[in-house]
Amino acid sequence: MICRQELLGVQVDPRTISELNDCIVEACDLKEHWIIANHNVHSVYLYHHDAKMRRFFSRAKVIHVDGMALVFLGRMLGQGFTREHRVTYVDWVQPLLQKARENNWRVYYLGGEPGVAERAAQILRGNIQGLRLKVRDGYFDVLGAGNDTVLADIREFRPHILMIGMGMPRQEHWILNNLEELEAHAILTAGACFDYVAGSVPTPPRWLARLGFEWLFRLCSEPKRLWRRYLIEPWFVLGLLLRDLRRHRTKA
Repeated sequence: MICRQELLGVQVDPRTISELNDCIVEACDLKEHWIIANHNVHSVYLYHHDAKMRRFFSRAKVIHVDGMALVFLGRMLGQGFTREHRVTYVDWVQPLLQKARENNWRVYYLGGEPGVAERAAQILRGNIQGLRLKVRDGYFDVLGAGNDTVLADIREFRPHILMIGMGMPRQEHWILNNLEELEAHAILTAGACFDYVAGSVPTPPRWLARLGFEWLFRLCSEPKRLWRRYLIEPWFVLGLLLRDLRRHRTKA
């Protein structure tokens, strides 16, 4: 297992799906409360522009890699990354929930438009018999009474795993704002995980993801929402990469 690495000014823990599942087993066995976050090019950009995102990542116990670009960049810097260290929820959700079923864990998913998470939950319960899964959509006032209702619902269910799928940086901000109220052993930032399961967002071909071009599929699928993320933000990250490469050559 590779130890924590610094890349593009952020910290990451290269972990495979199996290793991430082991982290959740450890958190549940110890009855601790771990934030399991992730970084991709978009989150790196947000990290350097949003102080609250920096505070959130400082609280994370594990920060896995959710972006093939970071794997490629890490390899350029000699950090021992492999393709298996890129873990996205499209690939992880089934093994994760199968592990939850094996361990009889309760899983709570918060996020998505009304009805989407429930459609995904029906599919997942059908695939994984006996899965203890509860869902709630992410359309509520995070600063009002609706937030108190959501927190009460989570407390009543007492999840071992809490998955927050409200997109960056909303999901990270919400976790940070409510962290003292969340008693789950593993708190995961899951993005559009259940949107993919439900089919409301098209799933990129996995072969395209392995080549590092999943971003192009997503951009073509949702150009209005994602054009800035994939066409503007990477230029800022390129500057961070050039800085890292200069430091790497100096050390060498």
